Amino acid sequence: MDSGLLVGYLASICSVASFIPQVWKVMRSGDTEAISVRMYVLTVTGFALWTTFGFLRGEWPIILTNSVCFCLSGIVLFQKLRTRHSPERPS
Repeated sequence: MDSGLLVGYLASICSVASFIPQVWKVMRSGDTEAISVRMYVLTVTGFALWTTFGFLRGEWPIILTNSVCFCLSGIVLFQKLRTRHSPERPS
């Protein structure tokens, strides 16, 4: 395997792995208060565009990595929007 491809695969693993703790925490606790909607909207949009770019170029490493990151960041954004618009529970 050439060194450029190896670096690309390692970068992909790091990108995907970086979202897993956040998704795990949000799914487990439901706490999204400290999460920025704007940041996650931009992140999800960026991953969607990178995935599209990958399809246009036929680059499977780009497609797979960004598709997974899109899904993981989309889960966080969905949870944030869901909790933001849900009625407050009485204490």
